[in-house]
Amino acid sequence: MADFEPEIEARLWDEGWIIGGLDEAGRGALAGPVSAGVVVLNREPAEALRNAGVRDSKQLTPQQREHLAPMIKEMSSAWGVGFAIAEEIDALNIVRATKLAAMRALDSLSLFPNHLLTDYLILPEIEIPQTALVKGDQRCVSIAAASILAKTARDALMCAYEAEYPGYGFARHKGYGTQLHRSTLKRLGRCAIHRKTFSFG
Repeated sequence: MADFEPEIEARLWDEGWIIGGLDEAGRGALAGPVSAGVVVLNREPAEALRNAGVRDSKQLTPQQREHLAPMIKEMSSAWGVGFAIAEEIDALNIVRATKLAAMRALDSLSLFPNHLLTDYLILPEIEIPQTALVKGDQRCVSIAAASILAKTARDALMCAYEAEYPGYGFARHKGYGTQLHRSTLKRLGRCAIHRKTFSFG
């Protein structure tokens, strides 16, 4: 089980806040969108998800993430995922595009939180209190749950791109700059979902 700091969320719940955990996936990839997930949890479901093994998505296997994602959706009060595509990343820059994806995730919620916990990201467009935590996905289960939804949704999209752009191996590397991906880029060049403003060297 992850070494969370449950007192962070407990204090906010004790004060009556509706907490939304927010995290992203795909910021460092060379291709595909950046995604953002948001999860609204109450105290009991948060504890249950901690006990079920929810933690920072990067610490989980793909199989573990796929197992946990439906559980997170079922046990949350609300959840949402948003994307910003490669063209938006090129036009805005990765930080602003990540915030756009986060806004789209928030806009999809059926229950809007009145306090956001984020993995070191502030959304100035949202006029509610926000707590940006260093390594927040390792400290709060609501942020970790959001990281899993962002990652699994983005991975599913990259697997779908495998059929649309064959030969790049998107189902394997999900657009990240692996040796396989970089060697394929040298052979095939960029495709429509590659980020033109990122360095491919």
